[in-house]
Amino acid sequence: MTTASTLLREQGLRVTAARVAALDVLDTAAHLSTDEIATAVRERIGSVSVQATYHLLDALTAAGLVHRVDLAGFPARYERRATAHHHLACRGCGHLVDVDCSAEDGPCVHLADRQGFAVERAEVIFWGLCPQCRTDTATGREPAAAP
Repeated sequence: MTTASTLLREQGLRVTAARVAALDVLDTAAHLSTDEIATAVRERIGSVSVQATYHLLDALTAAGLVHRVDLAGFPARYERRATAHHHLACRGCGHLVDVDCSAEDGPCVHLADRQGFAVERAEVIFWGLCPQCRTDTATGREPAAAP
């Protein structure tokens, strides 16, 4: 398995403790917000500011080492999964789940007319209510707050 340090070097990025820790964190948990990543990185290396975390996530995203998932109304989430997949997103609490794609190399959606575009990836998010928010709604409670 390729180490985080090797991945960073291969992408021409400086190897820092925070970048290595962020990659390690995202290898063990998916769909984390910037704040969650900053907290986990702090637990591993002692200190990192939220602003520094935003910067390192921007660099890792630009290098293709992490993927940013933007959900309208919720904080951006980050993941390392590189294989083609979609997401299920709860409109109540923002819970995010991977959904495997049937195409090996994606994108999974066939476009009849690409209008000259060379499609590199497709981002599909299926919106609904997760089981907990459905239960909350059915019992008259407000769905869980977004993270």
